[in-house]
Amino acid sequence: MVLLKCCCCYALSDAAQMGRGNQTIPAGFVLIGFSHFPELRVVLFVLFLLMYMVTLAGNTVIMVVIRVDRSLHVPMYVFLGALSFSEIFYTFSIIPKMLSGLVLGSRAISFLGCAAQMHFSFMFGFMHSFLLTAMGYDRYMAICHPLHYSTIMTSRVCTRLVAASWAGGVFLGLLVTGAVFQLPFCRSHRIAHFFCHVPPILELACAGRDVVGIAVNALCIATLLCCFLFILLTYAFILGRILRMPSAEGRRKAFSTCASHVTVVVVHYGCASVIYLKHGSPSAAGAGTLIDVSYTVFTPFLSPIIFSLRNKDLKKAFWKSLRKSFVSRNANVGPGSSFGYRSGCR
Repeated sequence: MVLLKCCCCYALSDAAQMGRGNQTIPAGFVLIGFSHFPELRVVLFVLFLLMYMVTLAGNTVIMVVIRVDRSLHVPMYVFLGALSFSEIFYTFSIIPKMLSGLVLGSRAISFLGCAAQMHFSFMFGFMHSFLLTAMGYDRYMAICHPLHYSTIMTSRVCTRLVAASWAGGVFLGLLVTGAVFQLPFCRSHRIAHFFCHVPPILELACAGRDVVGIAVNALCIATLLCCFLFILLTYAFILGRILRMPSAEGRRKAFSTCASHVTVVVVHYGCASVIYLKHGSPSAAGAGTLIDVSYTVFTPFLSPIIFSLRNKDLKKAFWKSLRKSFVSRNANVGPGSSFGYRSGCR
């Protein structure tokens, strides 16, 4: 509803100024992000498609395993399941359109479609950061306050933290999208990127792009920085608590429970810092399209792999689910089943 309001306000203001300038109401845009790399399009298409399939499969497996294994119905894995959910829909909002663009060279997208893509990409991107922050707080409570952990990190608290992450992502996504798409567009409608990202779209605006660009960039950096500093603070307390543990085995177990989360945080914020430092001003739009792939394709690809490989409980639950499924399948085709009866008769 907010997006429709923004678009309607934009259309009315733009129509009122038609007589004063060369402004137009765009019916849509054309994404030309990879048209500058014709010799790499096939290679990139195959590579990104494989990475996207691994991303979807890995996150889906994590969600299913957490859902079916009751031993994983604890706060850490509730947040991990929500994180996998946000990864799936974040990549779904960008990568399918990007893959079709690699096949066709350029890809048209409607005005509302572009606004929706920007909204969902920011929504799930912010949600991802908030969930990583909640996971850091969960690890802090589990290691620094183990006696009070079960009474503080209840299912109600977990649900509220996930809901707050979702609401924060929705609000900030709408805020960014509304600020960008209320601008008047009077230039070419060819977006020099593979999805509707803020800097290349601001290049098409004929008024207010500098102010909006600075405001959006400041909002994104401030949000990411606040989340990152909170995570650093929690891990400073966690590190101090671990170093005071008398048992080497206890220190090793505490480190192992944090290793996958720390790795994903480093990858997530490392790639995000590259994106926002490169796009520190709207004039940088269109440069380094391949660098942006690190945040939109590579980071979501690594996340389920890191959590799957470095988490013993998750791997144990996964193999347990596979064995249970295999045993159940064998029981269905056993001597008492109709398949076994036909085999015996034959």
